[in-house]
Amino acid sequence: MSEIVDRATRPKRIVLIRHGESQGNVDPAVYERTPDHALELTERGRDQCARAGAALRELFAGEHVTAFVSPYRRTRETFRHLGLDPATTRMKEEPRLREQDWGNLQDPSDIDRQRAERDAYGHFFYRFKDGESGADVYDRVGAFLETMHRDFARHALRYGPDRNVLLVTHGLTMRLFCMRWFHWSVEEFECLSNPDNGETRVLVRGDDGRYTLDRPFSRWK
Repeated sequence: MSEIVDRATRPKRIVLIRHGESQGNVDPAVYERTPDHALELTERGRDQCARAGAALRELFAGEHVTAFVSPYRRTRETFRHLGLDPATTRMKEEPRLREQDWGNLQDPSDIDRQRAERDAYGHFFYRFKDGESGADVYDRVGAFLETMHRDFARHALRYGPDRNVLLVTHGLTMRLFCMRWFHWSVEEFECLSNPDNGETRVLVRGDDGRYTLDRPFSRWK
């Protein structure tokens, strides 16, 4: 019975979007002087968000949206530039959807060295110095899922089945969310690439209450 009730509370869609292009995407040296969480969108990034917002407004078509947003500056800016209707959108800041922690202010040469080590060691298990591994991000995404499911149940009667959840987050976090949701193996995760800036993936609810991904992640190997 609990599984039936749980399926009945699930939203129509769970939409994941990666933030628009940020300063760090075009100038890696910025990490030497600016904290990762404080990086802004570029002009191109704002345009990417505006285009994504137009597509999302058409997709949602006036349905209710609960948005969980990473607290990083570039993700909060991304949410604002989507231009969703405030009358039908409820926004909650969610720290567990933040970027993988890479330490504090970064030495680009050392980060390049660690990236090379990660490529050889594996992206899921490799832990950056003073930072996180992919496995750490997976764990906090799993903890967030518990909160999200409680939110499903809390708002099912108020907003009905034709409602949406939007996660405004980061590329790695998107992949790990889907890994956790669909029970992908570590080996499968290691084959997948991040989506582009401003790109979405949509989990669509079927008649049986189960979700399917609207399109796969690109594979790099």
